[in-house]
Amino acid sequence: MHLIVGLGNIGEKYQLTRHNVGFLVIDEMTKALTTSNINKSNFQSTLLKSGYNLFSKPTTYMNSSGQAVQAIKEYYKIDIEDIIVIHDDLDLPFGTVKFKVGGGHGGHNGLRSIDAHVGKEYIRVRIGIGKPANKVDVSNYVLSNFSKEELKQLEGIISHTIKAIEALKSEDIVEVKSKFTLK
Repeated sequence: MHLIVGLGNIGEKYQLTRHNVGFLVIDEMTKALTTSNINKSNFQSTLLKSGYNLFSKPTTYMNSSGQAVQAIKEYYKIDIEDIIVIHDDLDLPFGTVKFKVGGGHGGHNGLRSIDAHVGKEYIRVRIGIGKPANKVDVSNYVLSNFSKEELKQLEGIISHTIKAIEALKSEDIVEVKSKFTLK
């Protein structure tokens, strides 16, 4: 069983923000699947199941995402290497898609929370959102909406990311990196 987690913030206000790219991938990924909704309050997550896959959008807000991931991981006895986390990455140019296992959180509070609750050795799907011109303005930048042009480009990026996630379920991460990294 794989747990695929998209990071973001709940609420309409955040729907198309840069920080919610993980939610956008999960939404698109589950659109064409037959899913069942799993309602357990301790999961603190919008959780869908399709076959042997769980799709989570934590409802804890970004900074506490690890609580949701930990509850689901423990309940379903999911190995950490079967957890795939999709998140925005300020350190990558817009449109870049990279993959890694473990490593630091790079100041990303959602990753920091997951690391603290379940460890670091999960698979990370990093989607570049670029950096603000003024480094002091990071918080406003990640919570700002994608531009119309970026949203158009994002459709292809999300489609590509979904194919990569499907490959991650059965292929080695080294193979996935070589086939699906976008720069």
